[in-house]
Amino acid sequence: MTFDKLGLSPELLRAVSDQGYTTPTPVQAQSIPVILEGHDIMAGAQTGTGKTAGFTLPMLEILNREHAERGEQSSNRGGRRHIRVLVLTPTRELAAQVNESIVTYGKYLSLRSTVVFGGVGIQPQINKLNHGVDILVATPGRLLDLVNQRKCDLSKVEMLVLDEADRMLDMGFIHDIRKVLALIPKNRQTLLFSATFSSDIKRLASGILKSPRLIEVSRNETAHQVTQVVHPVGKSRKREMLSYLIQTGEWKQVLVFTRTKHGANKLTKQLVIDGIQAAAIHGNKSQTARTNALKDFKKGAIRVLVATDIAARGLDIDQLPHVVNFELPNVSEDYVHRIGRTGRAGRSGEAMSLVCNEEVKHLRGIEKLIGKKIHQVDVPGFEADISVHVEPVKQAGRVQQNRRGGQGRSQHRSGQRNAQQSGGNSGGGNRRRSSRPGRRERAASQG
Repeated sequence: MTFDKLGLSPELLRAVSDQGYTTPTPVQAQSIPVILEGHDIMAGAQTGTGKTAGFTLPMLEILNREHAERGEQSSNRGGRRHIRVLVLTPTRELAAQVNESIVTYGKYLSLRSTVVFGGVGIQPQINKLNHGVDILVATPGRLLDLVNQRKCDLSKVEMLVLDEADRMLDMGFIHDIRKVLALIPKNRQTLLFSATFSSDIKRLASGILKSPRLIEVSRNETAHQVTQVVHPVGKSRKREMLSYLIQTGEWKQVLVFTRTKHGANKLTKQLVIDGIQAAAIHGNKSQTARTNALKDFKKGAIRVLVATDIAARGLDIDQLPHVVNFELPNVSEDYVHRIGRTGRAGRSGEAMSLVCNEEVKHLRGIEKLIGKKIHQVDVPGFEADISVHVEPVKQAGRVQQNRRGGQGRSQHRSGQRNAQQSGGNSGGGNRRRSSRPGRRERAASQG
């Protein structure tokens, strides 16, 4: 199936074509026709499968058709617009990404959208709302701030989209969501998208959806194009191993997840000491700092972005090759969201987890959730007395190095291939310090 079979207008098809897409993903192929028919939906799909376009395209199509029918294409140019579509997201990054998608796919239409979230000044957002918008993308807290200041009118909303609904519940937004629901018309179309379907999500859906169509695409599973491995390692040597993998593998772009904000800051400083350009992104960072870090990461100014789970949803990075779980998440579902930052839009990617003894129980929960064992690969020089699996595992080939010149490099490729010796510099790091595990690194790697 191609996009032109889904009932989209020529303007939207042109915008889709501009992005180089011709074939919809499964969630898009299933969701778009159902949404265009006016049904409520409850859609579950793994992250990175095109969920955002799955609701953005039909949403734009419906609004565009209504403009044409009412003759509002011209009359609204100088008149007042009302918020007709409200999209709620759990994080600022995801809100910004969704709005970018709306702008990208709606560039040949005369619709207006804007995004509002906390952490930045509210007045510029008020100014945009005062000019009138058709589509508002928002995080719950900032949206309610605007409503309380009487700067945002939700009385004419025709469509509500809850994106990453499970994450919103995890982050404690259920009360805010209920407040928003009380402010919008009951006679509306509601679209609920979630990577996982917990009992809480089902209860929420039962209260806000009307005869919804259920769409499930590989729910609670990881993308097939993502290669997953576990590297057993002692807790005190995790940072040392991460630097080693980055430099010997010559990784140019890697997203690393930690459990805590403090841990993200500490790891970032240690990587910089190792000669690896890195930046941290988490909830204690200002929105400006978060935006700049993500921008630098996307353009290649930094090699490593260290993030907490606030970044597990909403980071859309083209062709991100590597994701590393420096620490496994406490919640198994977050593993799916984390590694979903790679292997997007059908591309391949690698997801590595550095697992110490204390995390084996978390690994068991993750494997139970995704329904398979994750391949264990021992990294030479970092062997640990840790048994993450009962069955025997493969050992990665040893890396041959030139001690004097530090010129040896590994094509480790996440342990899927044996490392091979080749000439040339790996770049971006202090070779004497990082090319070979040593006492100094071990001493500095505590925590």
